[in-house]
Amino acid sequence: MRLVTSLTNPSIKALRGLHERKYRRQSGLFLAEGLRIVTEAIELGWPPQTLIFLSGREEDAQLAPLIRKAEAGGADIIAVNEAVLAKISRKDNPQMVLASFVERWVDGSTAMAASKGCWIALDRVRDPGNLGTILRTADAAGASGVMLIGECCDAWSVESVRASMGAIFNIGLARFTEEEFLAARPNWKGRVIGTALPASVDYREAKWQAPLMLLMGNEQAGLTNALMASADELVRMPMLGRSDSLNLAVATGISLYEFLRHQADS
Repeated sequence: MRLVTSLTNPSIKALRGLHERKYRRQSGLFLAEGLRIVTEAIELGWPPQTLIFLSGREEDAQLAPLIRKAEAGGADIIAVNEAVLAKISRKDNPQMVLASFVERWVDGSTAMAASKGCWIALDRVRDPGNLGTILRTADAAGASGVMLIGECCDAWSVESVRASMGAIFNIGLARFTEEEFLAARPNWKGRVIGTALPASVDYREAKWQAPLMLLMGNEQAGLTNALMASADELVRMPMLGRSDSLNLAVATGISLYEFLRHQADS
C-alpha cells in the first residue's frame, strides 16, 4: 500500500487516461467505481489491477476486507487524497473506491454456439448509457450475454460500466463486424427475433423460443437491411401515443421480459 498525493504521478496519470477510449484500447484496462461494484467484481472472480481509495479510510468496516482481498490478488493498492480521487473519477463527489480491471471478451464462436438461454445482439449501439442499462437489464433477466455488432460505443467506458451497476462483471460480451456476424449467423442453432419499425408482427405474438438471439438496432437508424434479413422473425411494439419508437434500452427490456414470460408459460 502506498500514499499518492500528486496528480503527475505516473500511476495516477495512467488511471485518469482510462476515461479515454484510445488508452483503454492500448492498455486493455477499464475503470469501475464504488464500493459495492468493486466488491462484487472481486467476488465474481475479477481481480483488480489497481485499487484506489480515499486515504484515512483503511480501517472502514467494509473497505478494509476489500483492500485485503485486492492485495491478496496482486493489486497495486494506492491511497489518495480527495483532490486526486476527484481527478481520477472526474466527479465532484466521487465514490471512495475506484479500481482498474482487465477487459474480458467472449470469443464470437463460443457466443454463437449457445444452446440455451438468450443472447442480445446490438447493432451499432452508440449511447454508453443505453449499453450499460441493457447490460444491467440482461443480467436481471438472466441473459447469457451481449453481442456488439459494427461500430458500437465502448462497453468498458466509465459511463457504460456505471450504468450497468456492475452487471458488466456478470454478463458475457462478444464483438463482431457486421460481416463477421452474418458469416457466423448460420452457426446459431436457436431462434433470432429482431425489432424493426417495418415489422408487422406484434411482439406479444412472436415465437419466443430458447435459445434466443434478440437482435436490436441502432438508436436512430434501426437494423441494417442485411441484419433484418438474418432474423427468423421481425417484431414491432405498438405505439399508442405520438411517439413513433421507444428508447433502445427500454425496448430491449420489454422484449427480454416477454421472452421470460413465454419461458415461464411453456
